[in-house]
Amino acid sequence: MIKRTKIVATIGPSTESEKILRSMINEGVNVFRINFSHGSHEDHIKAIKNIRKVDSELGTHTALLADLQGPKIRIGELPKKGLNLKNNQILYLTNDAKINKPDYVHISLNQLPKDVNEGEKILLDDGKIHLIVVHTNKKDTIKTKVLAGGVLYSRKGVNLPDTKISVSSLTKKDKEDLKIAIDQEVDWVGFSFVRSAREVIELKHHISNLNGEAKVIAKIEKPEALEDLNAIMQETDAIMVARGDLGVEVPLEKVPLIQKKVVKMARDMAKPVIIATQMMESMMTNITPNRAEVNDVANAVMDGADAVMLSGETSIGKHPVEVVKIMFRIIQEVESKFEPLYLKEALSNKNQNRFITDSICFNVCRLATKVTAKAIVTMTHSGYTAYKISSQRPKASIYVFSSNTKLLSTLSLVWGVSTFYYNKTISTDHTIADIKHFLKEKKLVLPNDLIINTASIPLVEGGKTNMLKLSYIE
Repeated sequence: MIKRTKIVATIGPSTESEKILRSMINEGVNVFRINFSHGSHEDHIKAIKNIRKVDSELGTHTALLADLQGPKIRIGELPKKGLNLKNNQILYLTNDAKINKPDYVHISLNQLPKDVNEGEKILLDDGKIHLIVVHTNKKDTIKTKVLAGGVLYSRKGVNLPDTKISVSSLTKKDKEDLKIAIDQEVDWVGFSFVRSAREVIELKHHISNLNGEAKVIAKIEKPEALEDLNAIMQETDAIMVARGDLGVEVPLEKVPLIQKKVVKMARDMAKPVIIATQMMESMMTNITPNRAEVNDVANAVMDGADAVMLSGETSIGKHPVEVVKIMFRIIQEVESKFEPLYLKEALSNKNQNRFITDSICFNVCRLATKVTAKAIVTMTHSGYTAYKISSQRPKASIYVFSSNTKLLSTLSLVWGVSTFYYNKTISTDHTIADIKHFLKEKKLVLPNDLIINTASIPLVEGGKTNMLKLSYIE
């Protein structure tokens, strides 16, 4: 049985060998995430080359996602034993690395003393330690009071749920990392700590200026992003619910409903959506996940997410291949039994530029359900038809044929889509017959299966999809 929900796996020391990469692809990984928060450019380039080599050997089209760090704020170096913070004690945060006094901790964001205000909360180490701003000199030092203490270690993250920081979400480091990612021709770029649609547009300009074709994934992890969610969704190519930082930046009890809201919006707008962070975290050390994690993955699939993501589980975990296997099993079980997952009808507005194509996609999915079609087959250069058909979650398999090699890996993120290279366009009838023969040879369809073909007529002009054909496999 095929898997429709895609698996994103993060590359790291546990997964850098060709042998492990090959096993992970064979077990169900569709997208590899390159996390630019860790590792050197040399490490990332080596990993990408290994993935491409394995892909070529297997004949697969695994997508590459370059995930930019964004303005991640961290504290500086502390003694190895850490700093034991007690409730109600005073702690100073400073951007001046020269200050070396007790109860002073260095922070990486120079602008922070200017941006914070009295009474705002500052959270350290994923929200484990709570501070409140008592005073800031608006220059280099913030005086805080510890509300919830604990042991603080070097390089831990800083979250600001009440503060609007003035620096761009696209940092100097991000721009350097982006150049490397575009040089390596990655398929997707993850944009961390997005706050507005304007920032998404800015990133797209940078990609364009680098002559890149990578598409943008806006990561939802800031309260400001939720305020501008509709506009962000309009501008981005895909979306990620990054629950780690999101669950610290907003009240954690709000995250489940935010996840469901974002997934629904993304699906309605035909934008791929990824659910990320701590999905199978216990498997970083254990050979099996806990039952809450199994439910978490299953619920993401039932919500209709295009993809579920593994982070530390595959980058530094002890069982990178096993965690993919188990995630695959969970996905298959849900997809085979949970009927409400399928067919989300959405007819487009007549005033839209793509109304004819959208109407074809709508009716393709409806027809596939009515006649229990085995497969929906589309030819596309831009991928638009694939995104639209996928967004309606048909039960039929979605097979995409394209001469655009870049598109083949890009679409590996998209729910239910399998891609194939095809560059023959003699005539519509000949192409449909040839593709049917190909699918039959690959045993993806069987004699007497019903399939639906979509295409643009005339085919050689490569226009917008305007035709559907229902036929049997002979």
